[in-house]
Amino acid sequence: MERKNIEELREKAMRLPLSPGVYIMKSSGGRIIYVGKSKALKNRVSRYFSDIPKDSKTSAMVSSVWDFEYMVTDTETEALALENKLIKLHNPKYNILLKDGKSYPYIKVTLGEEYPRVSLTRRRLNDKSRYFGPYSSAAKARSVVNAVNAAFKLPTCKRVFPRDIGKERPCIYSDINRCCAVCSGKISSEEYRERFAEVVSFLRGNFKGVRASLESKMKEASLALAFEAAAIYRDRMLALDMLWDKQKVIGKPGDEFDIISLYDNSVCACITVYYVRDGAVMDSSNFIFSGEKIIDSDALESFICEMYRSREDIPRTIYLGFELSEDSVFVISEALSEISGYKVSLKIPSKGEHKKMCNMVSDNAKIHAEDFISESQKDNELLVKLATTLSLEVVPQTIEAVDISNYGDESIVAGLIALQDGKFHKKSYRIYKMRTVDTRDDYASMREAIIRRVGHKEENPLPDLLLLDGGASHVMVIKRTLEELGVFLPVFGMVKDDFHKTRTLTDGQNEISIAKDQALFTFIYKIQEEVHRFAISASSRDKSKKITRSSLENIEGIGRVKAKLLLDRFKSIKNIREASIEDIASVRGISLTDAERIKKYFEEKDGRK
Repeated sequence: MERKNIEELREKAMRLPLSPGVYIMKSSGGRIIYVGKSKALKNRVSRYFSDIPKDSKTSAMVSSVWDFEYMVTDTETEALALENKLIKLHNPKYNILLKDGKSYPYIKVTLGEEYPRVSLTRRRLNDKSRYFGPYSSAAKARSVVNAVNAAFKLPTCKRVFPRDIGKERPCIYSDINRCCAVCSGKISSEEYRERFAEVVSFLRGNFKGVRASLESKMKEASLALAFEAAAIYRDRMLALDMLWDKQKVIGKPGDEFDIISLYDNSVCACITVYYVRDGAVMDSSNFIFSGEKIIDSDALESFICEMYRSREDIPRTIYLGFELSEDSVFVISEALSEISGYKVSLKIPSKGEHKKMCNMVSDNAKIHAEDFISESQKDNELLVKLATTLSLEVVPQTIEAVDISNYGDESIVAGLIALQDGKFHKKSYRIYKMRTVDTRDDYASMREAIIRRVGHKEENPLPDLLLLDGGASHVMVIKRTLEELGVFLPVFGMVKDDFHKTRTLTDGQNEISIAKDQALFTFIYKIQEEVHRFAISASSRDKSKKITRSSLENIEGIGRVKAKLLLDRFKSIKNIREASIEDIASVRGISLTDAERIKKYFEEKDGRK
């Protein structure tokens, strides 16, 4: 790509229309490094290439721009939506990016079922369930799930209702009054579903309303001398009280709003969000970004809208602890109102209680940012020490490690893990199932994995350091392989002692002891344990799938292809076993005769006629 000078870029920007749209900044090679949006493309883009003073982050981005493209939209709101899509698609270097929502935990209420359940999930499906979250951690979401199940005495067993009603006696949870015992048949689906209106209300943050309802029902039951029912309502209230007591109360009963604040310095930035429901902080999130990321009005607009796009629960009021232009506030408000279906207001308080709350959240953002900086400095010192110990030319900001795992001559898998700035980067983990190796040969397996990894170096640059779970022989094989491919990068083996602990590192000829440096030893040990765990779990899953598929192939008329179709649809043998003949036959490629044979096979296996 031929580079345009600053004058050419300014002239090109001045020819842009005064229309809403998205602009796309590109570096050498055509790589997208920044995506932004504007209600007037010409005015916004031309500012980048003018003499107007800019902050250091924007100046660094502009100095890397070789060319830019643009896309016109009808409205600024449309431009915002397009900007979000392009940022997620290309992950530009200077844009802040919200972590993929699929990895966040949600609380799922299966309202589409006759007998709903409450559970934790990381997948939002387009079904009839209600999803609450995302939560900041699985531990937080799980504590809420457990409290709701306990408070409303919901079943947590694996029994399927109504199929299993009356088949077995109620379990111990019914005896200790922890479950309403749907399995006994004494509670109808209508009675059971009634309590889910309160479950949903509670998960939306309406604690006081749910508690008042339970208290009213308790008093009515007591007056009617239904003391057992009154005790049930009392126990629910106590369970909810215990959960609510753990929340930090910062508002009045009935208050429902979010607070978003920002701390930004040259090293890193942190956006902190407090989710306030019924006057208490139900949860909080902290989003850390490296110092090179540009965090301006455009970036904050995009971030806030994308964050709420993944949430079921958007409050009608959001307080901001930082300044935004009236245009930005309007665009965000319009976008969130469209997502939620009701009016959402953004407010930037300048005084009073809400200003104090914003300042408190800002202080928390600063604490998290400083903690991140402190940890990063420790990680960087450790990486410098590693570079010195191994005589590397550069400090290894990116590290990859490879291990081989197999079950006999089957399920031979190479697991590759990655570290970025000293921290495990799970998004870059890879699994390589062997294609050319069909016997237990770790050297050949590792060679194939490295050849395939190098084959993707254009879209995924090679690391600064490659570690192998093995000794000198492994290192020499891989070094020769890389030389044949015309690739040169540092390769070291992690050598274990008799107790399966990392003893030394080897370059293929010399062993380098790390035992006396506890921090470095621990760092390498964690890498070796993680790559070993990842490779074994991948091999185990592969073996399990093969065993599962082969068990289906025992059924007359079901071969490898049909077994795969069934597992792709039902995900497990258990689900296939429990499916009806009609459900099984609905799988494309599975005939009614196949379905009848499958059902008969499992019934006979279970001893049923």
